[in-house]
Amino acid sequence: MMAELSTLWLVLVSLGAAAVVVLAAIKATVLADIIADRTRMGEAVAGAIVLGAATSLAGIVVSVSAAWQGDPSYAVSNAVGGIAVQTLFLALADLFYRGPNLEHAAAEPANLFQTVLLIGFLSLPVAAMAGPDVAAWGVHPASVIMAVAYVVGVKLTMSMREQPMWRPVKTSATREDAPEDESEAGKPVRRHVMLFAILVALMGLSGWVISQSGGVFIARFGLSSSLVGALGTAVVTSLPELVTTLTAVRRGALQLAVGGIIGGNTFDTLFLVFSDVAYREGSIYHAAGPDDLFWIATGLLMTVILLSGLILRQREGPARIGGESVLIILVYATAVGVEVWLKG
Repeated sequence: MMAELSTLWLVLVSLGAAAVVVLAAIKATVLADIIADRTRMGEAVAGAIVLGAATSLAGIVVSVSAAWQGDPSYAVSNAVGGIAVQTLFLALADLFYRGPNLEHAAAEPANLFQTVLLIGFLSLPVAAMAGPDVAAWGVHPASVIMAVAYVVGVKLTMSMREQPMWRPVKTSATREDAPEDESEAGKPVRRHVMLFAILVALMGLSGWVISQSGGVFIARFGLSSSLVGALGTAVVTSLPELVTTLTAVRRGALQLAVGGIIGGNTFDTLFLVFSDVAYREGSIYHAAGPDDLFWIATGLLMTVILLSGLILRQREGPARIGGESVLIILVYATAVGVEVWLKG
């Protein structure tokens, strides 16, 4: 059906789906903040697990659809390209935050731990690509390890919130994770959870529409799957993370903003797991190409820079934002330049 649409209608349908994703993400951010306060889950955990997974649904639909239709490069580049651009969004949010460096103000152990997990999860696909081409029922062992490690990581993140073994040093710029209204704690959240689930479903449906239009663009114009995945659908399906991050920063929910990006990136590594299952011609890691490995390396480098910023907690850097934010922007801009002009 998508293939029969004219290019103009294809663009309009894609923009419409992107608009639905963005609008749903704005409301989902507000609901996630309320759920975090009422359940005492905490902004960082809610951002990493609840909001991060929800806003990633559109992207996961794109990758799984691409893998199922036999385009492993499109699936992998969409996943890892999304991680890179979402890390960029955190640096952009630092520009909009009117206080000191965002990573300094949003100090939270759970965000540090999630970032460490993300580095580990991004390393596994690299090892799988470099290792032997093995698979059981078409699924590489690395995918199984990643799925199990994610579940364990979520449990450990929750335990860090309940029984933290260390805390960051408080400064005048530190924004503590505390409910805006203590009377909200313990109130029912069923209605908010149900509405949140509806919004997630809308984002997932919109992701399917975006995945189909992206596949048509690849076929119709002979574009590189890596280019469309990393710089096309990955950016469009990552717009919820940009919106939710800026919305959370505006609401003062800084841990939710940082945790949403880091948690979303950690969840995005599961795109590769689900895509490996959906790809029926063997291991998706060995079907992917060097262009996809390039974006994994880019995501790894940007995540390491982010972790450094979370640990160093620089108050102010060049242009009123943290030095890590400047480096993240430069790395992403360089990667885009390499993808478009040198490899294209």
